[in-house]
Amino acid sequence: MIYAPDQWIDPIALTLGPLSIRWYGISYMVGIILARFWMLRNLRQLKPPFTAEQLDRFIFNWSVVGIVIGGRLGFCFFYQPMYYLQHPIEIFYITDGGMSFHGGLLGVILAAVLFTKREKLKLWNLFDLCALASPLGLFLGRLANFVNAEHFGHPTDQTWGVLFPGGGGVLRHPSQLYEAFLEGVLLFTLLNLVNTRTQLLKKSPGALSGVFMIGYGLARATGEIFRMPEAFLETFSFGLTYGQALSVLQILIGVGVYRHFAR
Repeated sequence: MIYAPDQWIDPIALTLGPLSIRWYGISYMVGIILARFWMLRNLRQLKPPFTAEQLDRFIFNWSVVGIVIGGRLGFCFFYQPMYYLQHPIEIFYITDGGMSFHGGLLGVILAAVLFTKREKLKLWNLFDLCALASPLGLFLGRLANFVNAEHFGHPTDQTWGVLFPGGGGVLRHPSQLYEAFLEGVLLFTLLNLVNTRTQLLKKSPGALSGVFMIGYGLARATGEIFRMPEAFLETFSFGLTYGQALSVLQILIGVGVYRHFAR
């Protein structure tokens, strides 16, 4: 048995007067910084038709807004639309938690479309750079979920089961760590190995974005096998959780994108 994460690490990293800085927020910040480093590394190697300064403007002025607004709106309207339509002011209660990857993805896509149109740049080059770096942030985000003791898994009798607060007093799968490995370590390795072997980033703009969508969809759908569904969501009659249903849709779109651009 592993003791609950809140017994050995405080979800609040730092308190400055009335301001509390949580590990969850730090994970976003560090993830963006690491993603910027990796995107710049690939930018310098392959020399796409835009500059490091333009990439910085996109990351810090556009993508951050897309992640936060898209992630929050995605959570509110993908998962609890009726509640937030009845309590619209609570959409702005970001500190209470509630972010959606799929909403954040849509937010970044919209930000990239607007940015590349304004700067007259190639959209799919930017999408591919984001795809190569995104698993870094996903990895840290899942670790932060573990620290927050949220999104834990089904009961288990395995020796690595964790006793989470709010988990009913039974050992549960640390599904956040499974997802950190699948969506972070494994997906990052896969994407960058594919790019190293095939040079898709250079030869077939858009294809890596398809690989990312397929890979993330598979990783998320697998992780959801061990993860407890949110209390306010029902499992579909055909056995898929809500997250798995969104992942299947993402996989299908990813296949279409890859087939369109790969050559």
